Amino acid sequence: MVSMMKDVIRRGTGRRARILKRTDPAGKTGTTNDQRDAWFCGFNRDLTTIAWVGFDRPAPLGHGETGARAALPIWIEFMGAALKGVPQRPLPQPPGIVTVRIDRDTGRPTSPDNPDAIFETFRTRYAPRAKPRGPHRTERPASRPDGGRTPAPLF
Repeated sequence: MVSMMKDVIRRGTGRRARILKRTDPAGKTGTTNDQRDAWFCGFNRDLTTIAWVGFDRPAPLGHGETGARAALPIWIEFMGAALKGVPQRPLPQPPGIVTVRIDRDTGRPTSPDNPDAIFETFRTRYAPRAKPRGPHRTERPASRPDGGRTPAPLF
């Protein structure tokens, strides 16, 4: 769960929080129907904080007012001040969990020279076991004649 919530900041709706220049926060944006409430809930090992934006009597916040746009900046400002000078302390990884370097195009384990690799967390027994096949290729695999740009039919 922590890995998924860290991805929200690394490359998801909370990516503006990267301005904090920290690797230990994780979080999740939220927006209710009709944009009546927006929030960002985030944490690190020492502090959990939620920034909520809304009205006491529910009313729309306005077009485009999402958790990432309305609440995340508040959370960033607070956490920036609260964590100033506080060393990063990553959460310990639970037993039975491993992190694997994955090629984002193939979903398979990749070599350390892959500049586009991502790290994914698995239960040990479900972790991909295939070894990387030599140096990382820089070209993207194309499974369809158009280079994979057209979505493949599902059925």
